Amino acid sequence: MPSFDLLFQPEIFLLWTSALKTAVILGIVLTMVAYSVWAERKVSAFIQDRVGPNRVGWAGLLQPLVDGVKLVLKENFVPSGVNKFFFSLAPALAFIPAVLVLAVLPFGSSLFEVPMVIANLDIGILWVFAVSSLGVYGIVLAGWSSNSKYPFLGGIRSSSQMISYEISLGLSVIPIFLITGTLNLGDIVKYQAEHGWMVFPVWTNGFDLSKLLLWIPMLISFVVFIIAMFAETNRLPFDLPEAEQELVGGYHTEYSSMRFALFFLGEYAAMIAGSGVIVTLFLGGWSLPFVPDGSQGWIWGLVNIATFFAKVAAVIFFFLWIRWTLPRFRFDQLMKLGWYVFFEVALANIFLTAVILLYFRS
Repeated sequence: MPSFDLLFQPEIFLLWTSALKTAVILGIVLTMVAYSVWAERKVSAFIQDRVGPNRVGWAGLLQPLVDGVKLVLKENFVPSGVNKFFFSLAPALAFIPAVLVLAVLPFGSSLFEVPMVIANLDIGILWVFAVSSLGVYGIVLAGWSSNSKYPFLGGIRSSSQMISYEISLGLSVIPIFLITGTLNLGDIVKYQAEHGWMVFPVWTNGFDLSKLLLWIPMLISFVVFIIAMFAETNRLPFDLPEAEQELVGGYHTEYSSMRFALFFLGEYAAMIAGSGVIVTLFLGGWSLPFVPDGSQGWIWGLVNIATFFAKVAAVIFFFLWIRWTLPRFRFDQLMKLGWYVFFEVALANIFLTAVILLYFRS
């Protein structure tokens, strides 16, 4: 059995387990992307007292498959005045960064002693911010290369919006690092498994006043982070880059067929990745109070994985619900909220966390 033993050499084992985890996560996330569209149509239909997709498959469950086939079969029309290289590159640049974020998210504890994370980086959250910020290049290039006024305005809006809210997004997570003392996302989840979620402190060893006081800045960080994530993913009420009533379709007005589909998939993939980051940082990741991790058996490992994706699905439902509940902001309101409110609140929250930690650790 020498060839079988070779699979369990440290380097080879890491290689094929990482490839397997990557394939499984991509399959799950792409399926979630497809059915997020179906869920969005069903949620909007429920809110507006309609039926929603109900013709293709039971309750319209095969509708995403039909939509995909339709987009593949459509003509890939390219206007004559575009910059063809950047016009073709932009959809991939909008989609790929959202998928790369998934590499550092711990989607479970362990399964058969294999950590359920593709890349366990010590600077995982920095990877998330660095990679996710690249998505704006795809949108800006789409707007500029289309050589059309509406896509160009959408690209300009997107760049200013995403730059503005990335600041408050980054500042809002600093209190988490002050409390946990690490940038590793897996360690942050383990801290929450032992001490309670950031927005839901649990006292397993008696009442802890410091946890109760730290819950206040954590709740502030959570609110700032989740609202800033709406802006980063261009979701209503912050979908100014594509505002149909003003810009026809914004940055992807001139796109068709699978190039348009990549923008569509990129938006939902970014929403799923953003939901995964929210769950990891604030909602305990794969952990549940008083539920063991995968070191206690493979069944608990599967429970942890199911817990993570159930939490992600709940946050996605919140994204969908907000879209069909709130009206769109004006662009000046959007920018004032980012620079005059969230920036200052996130900055003050860092000092509040530092003061509380200094008092209890001195």
